[in-house]
Amino acid sequence: MKGFGGGGMANLMKQANQMQIKMKKAQEDLAQKEFTGSAGGGAVNVKVNGENKILALTIDPEVMKSGDVEMLQDLILAAVNDANKTAKDETAKEMSKITGGMNIPGMF
Repeated sequence: MKGFGGGGMANLMKQANQMQIKMKKAQEDLAQKEFTGSAGGGAVNVKVNGENKILALTIDPEVMKSGDVEMLQDLILAAVNDANKTAKDETAKEMSKITGGMNIPGMF
């Protein structure tokens, strides 16, 4: 195992530790960010944080006039899913910057 002689293994461990520290910092930063999603052409808007906690929900009063509860429920679900997808995509993008595109299971 020629590649692991000398300081090779120690250097590899140091790099892995630095990557882990950067990833933890990025996860903490992303948890504080806010992401928005919408449905129905802006009839329902949702804001979530990086931990997928809903921070705000707004519903256009015009949507309520129809009295269609099922449609409103569908719009809310779609808006929440849109916001969560935005958060997930941004998280994956930021983690990819740290890992160089290497997929590390369980890290994000």
